[in-house]
Amino acid sequence: MNKELKNEVPKHVAIIMDGNGRWAKKRHLPRIAGHKKGMEIIKNITKAANRLGIKVLTVYAFSTENWQRSQEEVSYLMKLPIIFFNSFVPELIKENVRVNIMGYVNQLPNDTQKAISAAIQQTSRCDGMILNIALNYGGHDELVTAFKLMATDLQKGKLTIDQIDQNLVSDYLMTHELKPYDNPELMIRTSGEQRISNFLLWQLAYSEFMFTDTYWPDFTAEEFYELIHAYQKRDRRFGKIKDE
Repeated sequence: MNKELKNEVPKHVAIIMDGNGRWAKKRHLPRIAGHKKGMEIIKNITKAANRLGIKVLTVYAFSTENWQRSQEEVSYLMKLPIIFFNSFVPELIKENVRVNIMGYVNQLPNDTQKAISAAIQQTSRCDGMILNIALNYGGHDELVTAFKLMATDLQKGKLTIDQIDQNLVSDYLMTHELKPYDNPELMIRTSGEQRISNFLLWQLAYSEFMFTDTYWPDFTAEEFYELIHAYQKRDRRFGKIKDE
């Protein structure tokens, strides 16, 4: 890791961790084996991101659409946060990383909710990088929820139509707690698929996208560094024209 990479990293990186099932199938293993391996990769990349000086790492762990998978797979995915936090929270505290959960947590099983609450509480004093986990999250649902909250505040007189602008909308989104780093500069998706799958629809408006063919269970810190370095070479204009 060179000084250039360390000094010019994006402050918020979001990752769509894709390919666990295909990784397992390729090895004639059940899909849950891919999820188990993928959990370990989250730990590796979290530590790598923290050591690079990234402020927020958002990982897409479970979408609102994932409930449509088999009951066996969903049941295992609901257990993963319990296993993950039980083993990783001490390391997160050591690394000074705080846990934040983004999504409809109240719809998760009670044991999963308890594990999440405990991890948030136990890392609450950490003031380094935020590990933001999107769990039972969907971009469309997030926007609908935000619009309903705004409409309610309008009805109660807490808000006027003239006050509604881009900054205000962002205050009603699930990422508002991450400010000033609520919008990712870089979004990475593994496994070769090139779509955002209902992920951070508002927040990714001006993010740089990078896609890798690597399945998530094979994703390494070294490849992560390479993608960050590639990001540094991008010319981010935000609709403007830079002087030649």
